[in-house]
Amino acid sequence: MIQIDPDPVPTFRLASGEKIPCIGMGTFGSDKYAPDEVSKAVAGAIQWGYRLFDCASVYGNEVRIGEVFAKAFKEKIVRRDELFIISKVWNDMHGRGDVLLSLAKTLKDLQLDYVDAYLVHWPFPNYHEPGCAGDARNPNSVPFSPERFLETWAQMERAKDAGLVRSIGMSNMTVHKLETLLPHCRIAPALVEMELHPSFQQPELFNYCVKRGIQPIGYCPIGSPNRPERDKAPEDVIDTEMPEVLSIAQSHGIHPALVCIKWAVQRGHIPIPFSVHEKNYQANLQAVLEDPLTDGEMQALAQADKKCRLIKGQVFLWEGAAGWQALWD
Repeated sequence: MIQIDPDPVPTFRLASGEKIPCIGMGTFGSDKYAPDEVSKAVAGAIQWGYRLFDCASVYGNEVRIGEVFAKAFKEKIVRRDELFIISKVWNDMHGRGDVLLSLAKTLKDLQLDYVDAYLVHWPFPNYHEPGCAGDARNPNSVPFSPERFLETWAQMERAKDAGLVRSIGMSNMTVHKLETLLPHCRIAPALVEMELHPSFQQPELFNYCVKRGIQPIGYCPIGSPNRPERDKAPEDVIDTEMPEVLSIAQSHGIHPALVCIKWAVQRGHIPIPFSVHEKNYQANLQAVLEDPLTDGEMQALAQADKKCRLIKGQVFLWEGAAGWQALWD
């Protein structure tokens, strides 16, 4: 039985015309949670009223999540056309013909005929071994190449032409990369997924996308306290401990994490928080339906940006790179 009616949950409309819920559930938990734990959370989230799920082949759990989707459809808990399902092509599948092969495996694993959106996970073919340390380096890693990326993007466009995906998008981009690529895209990205939370708001990239009709999706919406250890640094800001967030949470009588969720939706980007705990993912969904932040609170949070990137991507660096900043122009 649906616990929260999904109909009142606000939606955004993509440039392609498709509607997308204003909040979803992420499924990256592979560093801490087994596929069965993640898929159980997905099943619970569907029951609670979630209709957007952000998946990826590299998370290693699409087979189990696919079983959950198939069961939910069979038992008529939800129809396929009521879900918005995102997946992503991983960095080691950027070669000629590889994108379609990767998509075919994702569709098989998720037991779907199409995905609503398919994203290029990172804008280069650099990858790492699962669970690697923060100082791990792949000797085959290379700097970003517009020509190489556009070859990958052409495969994404063909996937959309074939009806295997409804929308295509990018992830982990920068304004400079988008400015270089967009004039050469036959089909523009409908979505760009990026790190977004109160201590890292990326206003230039966010506004660049919005002005061009590209929907931002924000990962790490509450600062990802359970992110892999390799992605943690002593100087990182903890969003749920920021004075501005704590003050607003106290005013509303809610957990600071819910302030981050409300801020995201009211700002206009789609948060995709992940939790295996029912009380948490239920509260995240409920937060977008009641007690909005005031204009003054939104302004206070806008001024609280600490420019603190949490997912620095250092494991993707190439030989000779000065530091992780090179990944972000």
